[in-house]
Amino acid sequence: MKNLAGLMKQASQMQQKMQEMQARLEGMEIEGESGAGMVRVTLTGKGEMKRIKIDPKLADPAEMEVLEDLIIAAHADAKRRLESVTAGEMQALTGGINLPPGMTLPF
Repeated sequence: MKNLAGLMKQASQMQQKMQEMQARLEGMEIEGESGAGMVRVTLTGKGEMKRIKIDPKLADPAEMEVLEDLIIAAHADAKRRLESVTAGEMQALTGGINLPPGMTLPF
């Protein structure tokens, strides 16, 4: 029974650390860019777009398709960066435990 109590205590600690990590991530802002920084997108730690900055030189009506593509690319860059930060936080939280494919925390 002591082993079960120890496991329950570890699970409780892991849950608390997970909540702390989620709170840290929610407070983060991750920026992605494209077009050598001409388009910048800022996401919250939850992946919601918060801000977009566009170089005024791109406001040419003849270049709208390029601008649209750059916005999509900047958003994808910010999303990749957010996923990288999240993965790093999870790695630190789990102490390097490799979870089976498809299994994530919290369960």
